[in-house]
Amino acid sequence: MKKLKDRWGIDSNWQLFIILLVFAITGSTAAKLASPITELIGINQHNSHWSIYWTLRILLIFPIYQVLLVSFGWIFGQFQFFWAFEKKMLSRFGLSKIFKE
Repeated sequence: MKKLKDRWGIDSNWQLFIILLVFAITGSTAAKLASPITELIGINQHNSHWSIYWTLRILLIFPIYQVLLVSFGWIFGQFQFFWAFEKKMLSRFGLSKIFKE
């Protein structure tokens, strides 16, 4: 855990716990929210080919996850950490121009 704390630049075990909790809640929530959205669009496992369903679902989970990560980070008092994490992650996908000031 020390390597992770050093890498993320955090000091306390409590802050590490909160950050890991936010990651867990965000991932679970994003996956859960993707299902009703695909149903709303009219695509589900029963009326669509599995590759179309899962491709669309994964493509939906990504932006939902990004928004929820910063939102839950803010709720748990770790906005600065998750905002920096978000900018770094999106820049790796080539979307760094979004954050140019």
